[in-house]
Amino acid sequence: YARELNNSFKEWKNDNTYRTYRLKTIKEKHLDQLAQADSVLKEVGEAIDMQRYPNESAILKLHLATFDEQLTEHYSKLDLGRFYLRIGWVFRGLGKTTNPQQSLLQDLVSGLDERYRQLVDAARRMEDQVNRFSDHVASHFDRQDITSELKSRLIPFRDRFDEAITSVRDTAVQAARGSGALGELVAEYKTAALGGDGFQTGIFFHGYPSFFEFLAYLKGEWPWAATSEREALEKAVHYYKEAFAEGRDIAPGNQQIQASYLIAELSRRIGDYDEARQYFNSTIKHGQEFVYRNRNDRSKVALARKILELAVEQGKSSMAEAATA
Repeated sequence: YARELNNSFKEWKNDNTYRTYRLKTIKEKHLDQLAQADSVLKEVGEAIDMQRYPNESAILKLHLATFDEQLTEHYSKLDLGRFYLRIGWVFRGLGKTTNPQQSLLQDLVSGLDERYRQLVDAARRMEDQVNRFSDHVASHFDRQDITSELKSRLIPFRDRFDEAITSVRDTAVQAARGSGALGELVAEYKTAALGGDGFQTGIFFHGYPSFFEFLAYLKGEWPWAATSEREALEKAVHYYKEAFAEGRDIAPGNQQIQASYLIAELSRRIGDYDEARQYFNSTIKHGQEFVYRNRNDRSKVALARKILELAVEQGKSSMAEAATA
């Protein structure tokens, strides 16, 4: 699903290395995953429904591509960058409609979903941090390397810490419960805002209030899941940069210049203007050197010249955006 239909891919059945090592490893790990009731592979696979959720299913299929790629010991950073970039593309078109008012409402609801996910994450982190703090405090009183005199000065604080931590933990538990009730209210609000029975309007997704809720749950089980266009682009930038630094899958010349420009443009789109400036400058520098070295081969430098023009233009736009950010 995620591969280009080129000659290399068409002949995979004749590739003994692929069949003996890569395919065998993936198959064994798939079987291990399918043996688990709540495995990521099973959760994502069972959620794919091309008839009812075509765009959401496309995003999930691309997530499976990233999952499979990482099952191998020497996975391709370039392919991971490509997959996450495609996920970002589908996210951008997700939920679009020809009705301007409906589009506005969906944007508002999407923003509400994002804020609610942040709230839920904060509540979970709070409970986790309370437990970490509690364990750290307990270690003070259980140490064997301090004198009896010093321990006698510390022990009176133990009950006071326990009481205070219990109070904070109760607050964290209440916050977590409250976020669940708030989630029900958010789901009810989305139904009222977007109308319909939920499935037709794309509000609900299987047993979850929304597709984004499912992705948030998936991310809790598998941190490589992307829950928004921005997250997908951030992950794409990360893996493109790693592939660019390794240089294993990116050939020198036009491909290297293209990759540098892509990293710069994606960095600009996610608001990382310092990174964008660095890679725009790198694109311009290496592009100019490539054009000069191959100045007698017009066909070879045509693409590089086009990328150079874009890098200069988008570099200026990036600087302007950074100034107003």
